Formats: sequence, C-alpha cells, structure tokens
Amino acid sequence: MPRSVNSVASRARRKKVMKQAKGYFGRRKNVWTVAKNAVEKAMLYAYRDRKTKKRNFRSLWITRINAGARLHGMSYSQFMGKVKSNGIELNRKVLADLAMNHPDAFKAIVERVK
Repeated sequence: MPRSVNSVASRARRKKVMKQAKGYFGRRKNVWTVAKNAVEKAMLYAYRDRKTKKRNFRSLWITRINAGARLHGMSYSQFMGKVKSNGIELNRKVLADLAMNHPDAFKAIVERVK
C-alpha cells in the first residue's frame, strides 16, 4: 500500500507562509526554507515588540509630563504624588496629551494640586 501524505494540507500551510513573506527582499520571498525562517523571526519580533511598545509609550508619557510639570516648578514624582493624593483620576496618557497639546488645561491641574 502506498504511503499516504496529506499534500493538500502541506501545500496550504506552505502557501500561507509564502503569503506572509510577500514583500520581503530576495530569496526571503520565494524560497520556502528561507521564507519560513524569515516569517518565523518576524512573528517573534512582532510578539516581543507588542510588549516593548507599551513600555516605550509609558516612558514617552512620563517624559512629557515631567517636562510640563517642570515648567511650573515641580518634578514628575512630586506632581504624580499630588495628583494621586488629590484624587484626580487622569492616567499618564491623558496627562501627557494635556501637557503637550493643551498647556492651559495642564496648568490648571498643576495649580489645583499645588
């Protein structure tokens, strides 16, 4: 009896990976083994960097809040401590946006917590 191989599924699996490798440079886009490795690595980077992106944005927000707070004579840690103790429930993303795009609103918050 001949060996049964599910070539339909194998082909579909390879086709899926080759579709993901579309747009890559050189052999990465059309040679199966190279494309498979490239896509695997890309998926790994994508997974890792979804986590890193959150860290980077939080860091950016903190930097912007710090810059805004220092314009009004406070450090970031003093400002955030007073924001929490006064019960202002604005997160860092919103505070950073106010500090950057709406300085008057940010100044009002600083005056309220002082």
